[in-house]
Amino acid sequence: MPDVPAARSALRILTHLARQSAPVAAATVARDLDLPRSTTYQLIRVLQEEGYVVHYPELRAYGLGAFVSDIGSSVLRATRLARMAQPLIDRLVVDVGPSVPVVAQLAVLHGSDVSYVGKASGFRAPTTVSGIGVRLPAHLTATGRAMLAAVSAAQVRALFPHRDALVTRHGVGPHTLGELDGILRDTRLRRFAVEDGDITPGYSSVAAAAVDHNGYPAAAVGLTFRAHGVEPGQIEQLGDAVLGAAGALTARLTGH
Repeated sequence: MPDVPAARSALRILTHLARQSAPVAAATVARDLDLPRSTTYQLIRVLQEEGYVVHYPELRAYGLGAFVSDIGSSVLRATRLARMAQPLIDRLVVDVGPSVPVVAQLAVLHGSDVSYVGKASGFRAPTTVSGIGVRLPAHLTATGRAMLAAVSAAQVRALFPHRDALVTRHGVGPHTLGELDGILRDTRLRRFAVEDGDITPGYSSVAAAAVDHNGYPAAAVGLTFRAHGVEPGQIEQLGDAVLGAAGALTARLTGH
């Protein structure tokens, strides 16, 4: 395994600060970790600029920044969601049955990407790229489109500042924010999102968003399947299935 001393030292600094009950002077950090003072100050400055460390000028000391707790909170939220939703996506695969081999996914929105935090595979399910921990562009996935359709147009624009240059994987899918707007309008009318070959040629997906008590899309439940041999009527049935699972997750999240 390659050794990157600066990265290792930065992580040691963060770990050390996390173990302290109060802010710590940079000189103390250098002494405790047996690091050169100049290196310690340089690493702390970078960590401060990136939001991982904050400076307390009156104390001439440093502590962990809010960004670190945000990361921890995000992981905890995703873990809680996955635990809450796993029985629902397991049941979803069973309810769909063997007539359409599917993979069920649970995804959360991370900026302009989706991150997959839960998965269940049916009999003879297709192999997909959406494994747990994988991140994909939200505008290309059914799960991402389901969640983007549940937020305001202003929020969508904030997530995609380069509105005329949206990334694609195979040259298909929306290239501009205007094209994405049209897809999201269709999604709202249909009530569930669809994707056909935008991620993997020959594979399609449907998804629906689950919302929290503020009406914000906390997650999306999706189904991925091979496109060939699936009739339009079955697409509607699969859409109804993800709507039901997403509705059940919404009920668990909101207590209603």
